[in-house]
Amino acid sequence: MGNQVASVENRSSQRAPQTPLRIARAAMVVGRASATAISGLAVFGISAHLLLKYGLRASPNVGLVPLVAVLVLGGVPLLFNLIKKALHGEFGSDWLAGISIITAVLLKEYLVAAIVVLMLSSGAALEQFASRRASSVLSALAKRMPAKAHCRRGEHIEEVAISSVRPGDALVVFPHEICPVDGTVTEGNGRMDESYLTGEPFEISKAPGSAVLSGAINGDTAITIRAERTVVDSRYAKIMRVMEEAEQRRPRLRRLGDRLGAWYTPLALGLAIAASIFSGQPERFLAVLVIATPCPLLIAIPVAVIGAISLSARRGIIIKNPAILEQIDRCQSLILDKTGTLTYGKPSLSRIWTRPGLDENETLKLAASLEVYSKHPLASAIRKAAADRGLPVEPVTEINEPPGQGLSGKIKGRSIWITARSKVPDSQGLPPVELGLECIIFVEGVLAAAFQFRDTPRTESKPFLSHLWPRHEIARIALVSGDRDAEVRHLAQAVGITDFHSSASPEEKVRIVEFESRKRKTIFVGDGINDAPAMKAATIGVAFGVSSDIISEAADAVILETSLTKIDELIHIGRRMRTIAVQSALGGIALSLLGMILAALGYLPPLAGAVAQELIDLAAVLNAVRVTLPFGQLTDFQESSS
Repeated sequence: MGNQVASVENRSSQRAPQTPLRIARAAMVVGRASATAISGLAVFGISAHLLLKYGLRASPNVGLVPLVAVLVLGGVPLLFNLIKKALHGEFGSDWLAGISIITAVLLKEYLVAAIVVLMLSSGAALEQFASRRASSVLSALAKRMPAKAHCRRGEHIEEVAISSVRPGDALVVFPHEICPVDGTVTEGNGRMDESYLTGEPFEISKAPGSAVLSGAINGDTAITIRAERTVVDSRYAKIMRVMEEAEQRRPRLRRLGDRLGAWYTPLALGLAIAASIFSGQPERFLAVLVIATPCPLLIAIPVAVIGAISLSARRGIIIKNPAILEQIDRCQSLILDKTGTLTYGKPSLSRIWTRPGLDENETLKLAASLEVYSKHPLASAIRKAAADRGLPVEPVTEINEPPGQGLSGKIKGRSIWITARSKVPDSQGLPPVELGLECIIFVEGVLAAAFQFRDTPRTESKPFLSHLWPRHEIARIALVSGDRDAEVRHLAQAVGITDFHSSASPEEKVRIVEFESRKRKTIFVGDGINDAPAMKAATIGVAFGVSSDIISEAADAVILETSLTKIDELIHIGRRMRTIAVQSALGGIALSLLGMILAALGYLPPLAGAVAQELIDLAAVLNAVRVTLPFGQLTDFQESSS
C-alpha cells in the first residue's frame, strides 16, 4: 500500500507545481519507506548520473536529474526527521549529516549530497539486515506458534483463530501438534515435549488434571485441554514478548553513543568552521562535515546489542534486560540459591519409612504412579526408585497439583496425597531428618509413609566457583538458602563456599542481596519462586529454567538449561558484546577524526571524503555484526577446570 501511495504521489507531482507542501507530503510518504529502498534509489541515482555525465555525455542539467531525485526522495525525509527531533529537543550527532546535505546543495555539490544520503540509508539498511539476522531466533519462535486452534463445541470440533480462544474453552490438541495456550488436560492420556520451553530433554506424561504449556509439542495421542489463559498471557507468548522488549530497549551502551555524540558533534562543527575560515574555502567546511557523519556511532552499538541478544537466545539464554550485557562482566559478587543451582535439583531417594503393617514397595508404587504426572524435582527420584525395583505404575485420575499444596490423585478409587512435612498437623512418629529433602504420603487421608532424599552437588559446582576469581574477578561468593542449616552447611563445604546463610526467608534474602549490592555489583542466581524478590534487588538477576512466571518476570536473564556453564557463557557474551560495540564505535570515530584532519588541511576533497566515510561506516557496522557470528567456545570454564 505504501508503494502505491508513493507512486500516486509521484504521478501527481508530474502534473502539479512542486510546492513546499507537496514536497513535504512526498517526503512523509517516502519517509516510511525502508532504508533498503532509499539506498537502492541512491545507488541507482548516482549510477545514472555518472552514466549520463561520462558515458552518454548528456547536458549538465540532464545529468543532475537523478541526483535531484535522490535528494528529494531521500534527503528531504532525513531533514524532516531532524526537524521533528529538534522540535522535541533532540539534537544528536546525526545533525552533521543534515548540515552536510544542505551545505552540499548550497555549494552545488549534488553528487556529494547524494553520497551522504546513500551513506546514511545504506548504514540503516545494514542495521536492518543485522537486526533481522539477530532476530532469527525470535522469528523461529514466532513460526512455531500455531495460528489456529481446534475448539470443541458440543459434539463438534471447530477450527478457530487462536486469538479468539478464551479461558474455559475446550481445545483438542491433535497428535504432534503444538499446544496453542496454557491449560489443563480434561480428557486423554499422552506425552508432551516441553524441552523448547523448559530445557528439560524429555517428554512429560499428561493425564486429566495435568497442566500443559503453550508451545509444547504433543505426542502420538490427541488430548483435550481446558484453556486457562488467553494466547497473549500464555507462557510461550511471554517468552516471545520478553525477547521483543529486549530488542527494543536502549541499554547504557546505546546511551554511550549519545554521550560521545555530545562532544563529537560540536568538535566536528568547530573544526569544519575553522578550516573554512582559515583557508577561505567553503568546500573545506563541507569536506570536514561529510567525513564526520557519525554512522559508526549511531548504528554499530545497537547492532552489537541486538546481535548479543540473538547469540544468547541461540545458546538457551533469554535476555530480558539488555543493559546487563554491559554490566555483567563488571560484577564482583555472586550470590546463589542452593537447590537447582549448585545442586542438580534431581534428588535421589535415600530412605523410605512406612507405618507398621504397610508394604514399602506398595507405597512406593502408589507414589510413583502419581508422580508420573508431576515435574517436581522429587518426582523423578520417586519414579527412578520404583523403576529400579521393577515396580509397575498404575493409572491415575483426578490429578491436582495446587501451588505449594502437593500432588493428589486417585488410583483404583483410593485417594493419594503427596506433600511436605509442614502440611502434616502432627508429625509424631515420623523419623527425624537431618540432611536432605522429604515428602510425606497419605493414602485415603491417613499418613502412610515418608520418603527422604539427598540432592547431590553438581560436578561442575566447585571448579566453576573456583574459576570465577582468576577469570572474572568475582571477589565474593555467597550461598543463601531457605533450607536447614545442616543441609546448607554440608553443601557449602562440598563446593568450597565459606559465606553461607541458611533458613533464609524471601525477606531475609532481599536484605542480604541489597546489602551486598550497595558495596559492589552483584549477580543473584536462583530457580525458585521465593528467589524473585532477591533477583529484583540484585544488580543482575539470573533465573535457571522457566518453571515459574514470577521468577521469569523478576529475572534480567533466563537460562533455559540448568547448567553453571551457561552463566560463564553469559558473562563472556556480555564482555564480547561490549568490546565489539566500543571497538566499532570508537574505531569508526577515530578513522573519521583522521579524515576530518586531512579534509581540514585540504588533502581530502568533499567527494573523496564521502567515499571514505562510506567505507568507514561499512567496516564499523560489519564489525558489529561479528557479535552474532559463532566463534567456537563461548566459555573458558572447561579449560580452567580441566
